[in-house]
Amino acid sequence: MSYFMEPYLLQDGELNELAVKIPGWEIKFKKIEREFNFANFVEAFSFMTKVALICEKYNHHPNWENVYSKVIIKFNTHDLGGISNLDQTLASEINKILDQ
Repeated sequence: MSYFMEPYLLQDGELNELAVKIPGWEIKFKKIEREFNFANFVEAFSFMTKVALICEKYNHHPNWENVYSKVIIKFNTHDLGGISNLDQTLASEINKILDQ
């Protein structure tokens, strides 16, 4: 099942609210970014698998890195040249994984 969401660039006011809406994420160079640390590689990879399924559902995929127990995720909407509502939605969905 795929969710279609019409992406639009977030405006300055919306960008300023991101710290409250998606805690833990930082705005860096027209991207939102977050680092996640786990106890070991298996936990990190399990998290990445859950994130991959969410991203596929929205057909919007991150730039990410994994080194052993650390995962860094970066989102932006390349077509629009910045941070979109879709990036915010995915960051929020990823935060929910951590709350489970």
